[in-house]
Amino acid sequence: MKLFDGGRAPNPRRVRIFLAEKGLSVPTEAVDMAKLGHRSEEISRRNPLQRLPVLELDDGTILTESVAICRYFEELHPEPALFGTGALGRALVEMWNRRIELGFYACVAAAFRHTHPAMAEWEVPQIAEWGAANRPKALDFLALLDQHLADNRFAAGADYSIADITGLVAMDFMKPAKIDLPDNLSNVARWYAEISARPSATA
Repeated sequence: MKLFDGGRAPNPRRVRIFLAEKGLSVPTEAVDMAKLGHRSEEISRRNPLQRLPVLELDDGTILTESVAICRYFEELHPEPALFGTGALGRALVEMWNRRIELGFYACVAAAFRHTHPAMAEWEVPQIAEWGAANRPKALDFLALLDQHLADNRFAAGADYSIADITGLVAMDFMKPAKIDLPDNLSNVARWYAEISARPSATA
């Protein structure tokens, strides 16, 4: 088994945080995305989308997409449960992970990819207006999340889950995307302080 990792990029980091929460160590090969290592032949033949992370299993099976990789490890190592427990718990985690992915994470990513000069070779065409339009969208979602977190310790309820991992990575990605957290979102600030203080957050 080998995990092809992309360093500071958000999706590889999601998997690393997940593995850290599980207490798992997986053989890893670092890929320098700044030097476009994700477009190399080594990665392209494993993932034609040329994206990271990529997990290659012992039998040669390839898994891509960060949440799919996390689900694989959840099935192998169900404790601690990071995709929820029971029918309702799993559905709530799925719901909030998707909400955060689509309503927040994707907006932050679009703001970064379409406005940062370093992304000009990656995001073709790079549309600055679209990037700028996504900044208020991200903040609108955070306002909704702030209301939800008034009555919930974590994104999907009482227990830490992959939804919090997705949220943490997106929150940290706000800085390079040039999105500032409004001072009035006290519940988001409390939640972010707690999840970013977990040892796994440094993975």
